[in-house]
Amino acid sequence: MEHYWVRIADESLVFSAAHFITYGKEVCESLHGHNYRVKARVRGPLDENQCVVDFAALREALRAVLSDLDHRTLLPAAHPLIHLAAGSQEVEARFGDRRWVFPRADCVLLPIANTTAELLARYLAARLLEVLRERLAIRPTSVEIELEECFGQSAVCELRDL
Repeated sequence: MEHYWVRIADESLVFSAAHFITYGKEVCESLHGHNYRVKARVRGPLDENQCVVDFAALREALRAVLSDLDHRTLLPAAHPLIHLAAGSQEVEARFGDRRWVFPRADCVLLPIANTTAELLARYLAARLLEVLRERLAIRPTSVEIELEECFGQSAVCELRDL
């Protein structure tokens, strides 16, 4: 049986964002940022043009997903111990006795439990899958995202058998 996939990785697939992660019930990193680099792999059947997905269309779909995160503070809306209160002008985040207040327009509240590279990669893979299905009518069998937060340090999530 034959299997096909395409992979993209280039200098345009980047975003800069601030975040912090927690460890256990008491440890919380300081707010800091990364210049994230993203690589994507999409697996699936060949279409009528004998392609899994057009490279340019895949690149644009991924850029659209990344643009929502670029130059934002990423906050985990599903974290059991980080309490978020989002108003029209600001977002307040609390963890234990720590408190942050951010301009609402500078934040993205993500449906994840922690803003680790692993869960961010999963979020990006799911969003890319949505865009591929809705905008391009593509039904891949898997989508993989590699998220590099600094040189030599990355996490990978693959969503399979979609």
